[in-house]
Amino acid sequence: MDLRHLRYFLCVAEEMHFGRAAQRLGISQPPLSKQIRALEDELGVRLFDRTSRRVRLTEAGRLFEPEAGKAVAQADHAAQVARRAYRAEIGRLGLGFTPSGPFVPFVARALHRFRTTYPDVELVLREEGRDDQIEDVRNRQLEIGIVRDYVKPLLPTGMVSQCLLQEEMILAMRSDHPLAQRAAAPRIADLANEPLVLYGAPNGAGFTDQLFALCEAAGFTPRIAHEARGLATLLGLVSAGFGPTVIAQSMARLHIDNIVNRPFETPVPSSLWLIHAEELSPTAQTFRETILEERDSDGAGQTLFQRR
Repeated sequence: MDLRHLRYFLCVAEEMHFGRAAQRLGISQPPLSKQIRALEDELGVRLFDRTSRRVRLTEAGRLFEPEAGKAVAQADHAAQVARRAYRAEIGRLGLGFTPSGPFVPFVARALHRFRTTYPDVELVLREEGRDDQIEDVRNRQLEIGIVRDYVKPLLPTGMVSQCLLQEEMILAMRSDHPLAQRAAAPRIADLANEPLVLYGAPNGAGFTDQLFALCEAAGFTPRIAHEARGLATLLGLVSAGFGPTVIAQSMARLHIDNIVNRPFETPVPSSLWLIHAEELSPTAQTFRETILEERDSDGAGQTLFQRR
């Protein structure tokens, strides 16, 4: 059934006059009459009683009118949904992020801006490590991931990455730790006899590989005293004296009374990467543009190496 026929019918039903309905629709009366007859032929019923003096709905027409109105309204709603989805105003966005991601100012700003600009988009957030995010983007459980790695992440075919930020990793330890009280900046070699608290798999994937490589280059294998699943546990164990940890510089914005953060003598770089499928939905594309705009608005480019 042609929606145009339904719209013509509803207009005539409201006006009860073919001439006025035709004028309102912007067509001449004969084509309008022809379209109404085509609708009646398709339905096999008369919708209007017509005389030279008046037009009125038949009983079938009277009962058909509200149903036709519902059909037209639903079609209009469906079209509006499609247009809003195309403009990224509605839909769903699955977003993965490394634990340190929200502590990067432009990431936090992008999340806030996106939520306030597109309140009808369902934003599904997952805190995951690098490997889990890659797998979830690959199987379409996530549209976008924000991962940490010291090199460009190795991705499956059909996925791409873009560097968002390069920053230092820093040593976090209790304020009474010898390395915290020493004037000289810590070195990787200073960790040779230290029990370390690190993220366990899968959150530690990426950076843990880098740390082990640096330690092996310095001639030792790091001692892992405890592995933490989340940031609160990680810093809680450091605060309790279980050992130092290595965190991203952006996380130094967390101020915990008895924890001291120190950059290494030789910078230990790490990068934040945006990963996603080559083909993005309008919603995912809009978020990608948002986070890149917020990053560029900092004026610092992709690098955040700041000695404290």
